[in-house]
Amino acid sequence: MNIKKGDTVKVIAGKDKGAQGKVISVLREEDRVIVEGVNLVKRHTKSVQQTNTTGGIITREAPIHVSNVMLVEGDGVTRVGFRRDEVTKRRPDGSTYSATRSVRVSRKTGKEI
Repeated sequence: MNIKKGDTVKVIAGKDKGAQGKVISVLREEDRVIVEGVNLVKRHTKSVQQTNTTGGIITREAPIHVSNVMLVEGDGVTRVGFRRDEVTKRRPDGSTYSATRSVRVSRKTGKEI
């Protein structure tokens, strides 16, 4: 999955097309994300006497499919690619070794995200 929690995304399809927001959570199993202020639904809740919960209508965000959002970079949107970078890591005994690390990069500019 190319989108992570905390990313700013733009909705490219659906009833909220054009809206931007921050990703609140990522549901990997369902390939969905929850975006702040996007895909708002109303839930009717019942009051429960045992837990002292009051009933009413609550508006909250519902999940949206990850294919309907794109990552925002600068003033536009971009696709996400991956690149392997060489890094030096340190073992518990103090010695170092060379390894690779995967980083997300912008397909439009090539910069690290």
